[in-house]
Amino acid sequence: MSLAPFVPSPQNVVTSMLQFAELKRGETLFDLGCGDGRIILEAAQKFGAKAVGVELDEGRYKGCVEKVKENHLENIVEVIRGNLLDVDLKRADVVTLYLLTSANDRVRPNLERDLKKGTRVVSHDFPITGWTPKKTKEIKEDWNSHTLYLYEV
Repeated sequence: MSLAPFVPSPQNVVTSMLQFAELKRGETLFDLGCGDGRIILEAAQKFGAKAVGVELDEGRYKGCVEKVKENHLENIVEVIRGNLLDVDLKRADVVTLYLLTSANDRVRPNLERDLKKGTRVVSHDFPITGWTPKKTKEIKEDWNSHTLYLYEV
């Protein structure tokens, strides 16, 4: 069962999410619902982070794995095919989300259970109910705007 429709984040928003989280070389990022892999690929290529993407849809999962191989990132990028609610997040330094608020509500107990103190969570457009963001950021485009919410455990 999918927790959110597949809507890719624009590339400028992906970059902003990773900068907003202050992702550092060698840290581990988890992208829950990684779609086509754009966040995990950029995290590895431009930020030098280890990245783990979780994707339920078989076609998107396979496409993501192919992109990881094409970019020779198998040593620092892992793609898990499965339900993001079943993934152990204890290794995460940063978690990225582009899920509906209702899906964020479902994943919140896992974040609270698994994430260590200091872990950053960036949610694109949808807040995490009951959490207070450390900061927010508005990204304006010609026809649209995006809000990023940064949380710190």
